Amino acid sequence: MVGMDTSHSRIYASMLNQVSHPLHVPGGRLICGYAGGSADFPLSASRVESVSRELQEHYGVELVASIAEVAERVDAVLLTSADGRVHREQFAVLAPYGKPVFIDKPLAVTSADARAIMELAASCGTPVFSSSMVRFGGPLNAALKDESAGSIVGADCCGPLELQPTQPGLFWYGIHTAEMLYAALGGGCVSVRAVSNDTQEWAAGQWRDGRIGTIRGNVTGGSEFYAVLHRERGSTAVHALGGQYEAGHQNLLRQFLLMAGGAPPPVSPAVTLELIRFIEAANESRVTGQTVLL
Repeated sequence: MVGMDTSHSRIYASMLNQVSHPLHVPGGRLICGYAGGSADFPLSASRVESVSRELQEHYGVELVASIAEVAERVDAVLLTSADGRVHREQFAVLAPYGKPVFIDKPLAVTSADARAIMELAASCGTPVFSSSMVRFGGPLNAALKDESAGSIVGADCCGPLELQPTQPGLFWYGIHTAEMLYAALGGGCVSVRAVSNDTQEWAAGQWRDGRIGTIRGNVTGGSEFYAVLHRERGSTAVHALGGQYEAGHQNLLRQFLLMAGGAPPPVSPAVTLELIRFIEAANESRVTGQTVLL
């Protein structure tokens, strides 16, 4: 593991290393990690010491002095640093080893950094994927597979939207609803228009084939994620995680271990790059009030 400054670090360590965990994920063990942390990001700086200590004391994870040492000792890497700004630099150390890497959300906070990560992964032959765990919510995926009402012609996704100055605009929590949207519609967005105020953030994307998708973030509270999937013969509302927050992490970990075993990434680099550009364009639009082309 690289980065021990998020609750996700605790969750993944417990699911992998604690056999008695009700959502234990077999097939891998977290053996060592680099604590990391970003001094100018309070949510990172305030947690890195306590989280890294917990991983040592409760889950038997050895702390090492460098990212390179992690890469040398393991078969695959969870890059869980909370700060999307540091992912490019950290991945640059990992990529030459060619070992599978999961990069926690957000992959990056600029599309330029996101492209650099994916280009480096391709040049090194390093399997990589990045995603929010909300994409892997059981109820959401069940609804996506149910085609009894025809194909999906649009989607509206909503959830909480915490803002963090170091993770511009929608990158910190808007990425969750964007992941839901892209799970439903896939790639192909051509333009984004956003609206922002003190209580709500909203962005609408126009897809090349005419589909329309929206994300809405509640700035003032709430903790649940929902989607309305519009199909040819009706619409369905879905509680994306069904109240089972950690099950999304469990499903993500399963996908990571499958990739570590040779399966293709569960989310393609092309879709992830477009998703990052979607958020970036929404950030531009929420400031200018204009439609932004992808």
